[in-house]
Amino acid sequence: MSDMDVHGTIADGFERVREEFAAVVAEQDGQVGAQLTAYAHGRRVVDLWAGPEVAGDTLTCVYSATKGAATLVTALLAQEGVLDLDEPVARHWPEFAAAGKAAITLRDVLTHRSGVIGVDGGLSADELADDGVIARRLAGQRPYWRPGTAYGYGGFVSFALVNEVVRRATGQSLQQVYERRVRAPYGLDLYLGLPESEEGRYRPIQWWTATPEQEAAFWSNLPGRHSVLGVGYGLNSTPPLDQVAFANTRAVRANGPASAGGVGSARGLAGLYAAAVWGLDGLPPLLKPDTIGEFAQLHSIGADLVRGDQGNYAVGFQAKGLRYPFLSANAFGHDGSAGAESFADPLNGIVLGYTRRRFGFAWSYPEHDRLAAAVHHAATSTSTSTSTATA
Repeated sequence: MSDMDVHGTIADGFERVREEFAAVVAEQDGQVGAQLTAYAHGRRVVDLWAGPEVAGDTLTCVYSATKGAATLVTALLAQEGVLDLDEPVARHWPEFAAAGKAAITLRDVLTHRSGVIGVDGGLSADELADDGVIARRLAGQRPYWRPGTAYGYGGFVSFALVNEVVRRATGQSLQQVYERRVRAPYGLDLYLGLPESEEGRYRPIQWWTATPEQEAAFWSNLPGRHSVLGVGYGLNSTPPLDQVAFANTRAVRANGPASAGGVGSARGLAGLYAAAVWGLDGLPPLLKPDTIGEFAQLHSIGADLVRGDQGNYAVGFQAKGLRYPFLSANAFGHDGSAGAESFADPLNGIVLGYTRRRFGFAWSYPEHDRLAAAVHHAATSTSTSTSTATA
């Protein structure tokens, strides 16, 4: 794919980012639609897209990058004293105390230390589309390990627990708070509950492409459905969850489950973090520096019982300073299993949002490292001007 096949704009000094993005898309034979948006010190400096059926305002499933939006809501409510991270979840939700969960705090849930990563027998795709149903199923479930002794990623359920706490504390769902306090006022193209009126902009995600030999080798080495990994990724249901079909279901898009049901663009993902740290379009930042400091602080590091060395968490957010060593220690954000990536690095003044419409083989996305490094290099070595160039 030539540079001319990449659309959008960049600020002066960010030419290397455009080149890297073009190379990434070209390596996928131009068939993987992708978007990349970046901010430097509160100003949008990269806004690029490429690939079939993709424009700058195209929406797609961002999977667990949704957790970044859900965590921002939690941080906003904690900042206002509505939520206390160290209070037991059961204080707001008494039914959750069953089966040895009485002492689990909201901080435990947000740092993936609760042990509540799924339910015995699994959750169907229909159940996973509704946070309220997930919460009812989880209320009676015994944790898969003793809370606080280890951590493991609850890919599809962790923020259904957070949502239930938000609902009981405020009388509104996490999605409603997000829409009213975050998405609508800041004009973000990132939805936790996609309105029917926006369906025309949605483009479905697709499975990876691989040779039959690669497929056979991958699936033969995948841990069992009822392993800790299988439970954490919803594979212990009958049938096991089809991640592509799940994301492309209207019920998921309409409900916007807070763990994995968000729909958005790279502009929306980047705008979320810009709004959180620097503010957006004349509106003030959503979070105070002390709040950012607490939610960006490392909590769960080392081996993740579900994701292995892909773990490492702050509070709700992933610890991006460990994921990308060239970022500062307090960088935070969240990726998604369909290939989305998003983060803020407050010290270096960087925000990145990235989407793609096709899973990477074996959920692998090496382009994240390249794009993040290119944005970091441009933002930290160039004095950005207000002019932009057509990509």
